[in-house]
Amino acid sequence: MLEKEEMLWYVVHTYSGYENKVKTSLEKTIENLGMHEYIQKVVIPEESVVENKNGVEKVRKRKIFPGYVLIKMVVTDDSWYLVRNTKGVTGFVGTNSKPIPLTPDEVIKMRLEDEQTVIEEVDLEVGDKITIIGGPFADREAVITHIFMDKRLVKAQIMMFGKETVMELEFSQIKKLS
Repeated sequence: MLEKEEMLWYVVHTYSGYENKVKTSLEKTIENLGMHEYIQKVVIPEESVVENKNGVEKVRKRKIFPGYVLIKMVVTDDSWYLVRNTKGVTGFVGTNSKPIPLTPDEVIKMRLEDEQTVIEEVDLEVGDKITIIGGPFADREAVITHIFMDKRLVKAQIMMFGKETVMELEFSQIKKLS
């Protein structure tokens, strides 16, 4: 058995329009070969889009990254070979010999991990006083008016030029005051 490493998210490039076929094929192969401990998840990031045709609203799914599939896996010779040789896959994003994993921030922004994990990390409530620690308004105080856990953003009021202004800030740009 090969040495076990950390499960990370990787981006795989596919022929345009083959994303679903690649996902289905990979999932069947993983099942048949018992590769679950090396390849945990295959995801095609999608968003819901409301279209209005002739006055009728329809909600449809749209691929956020056409031509790409995201895979949570441990890269071993076997798992790399299995993914790389799946029909419709043109390669991993990265160098030919070594795929490059997504960063933890990219994983969070793409909402690839369970939402519960994200919620547990943050102890914020509407009305909390915060200090801005990043960006052009660093070291200024503000008060949270809205929290968007899924996007890892807050709206906060800040005094600027003698009036209250609402700003949108990333969790990484703020620190709760005790």
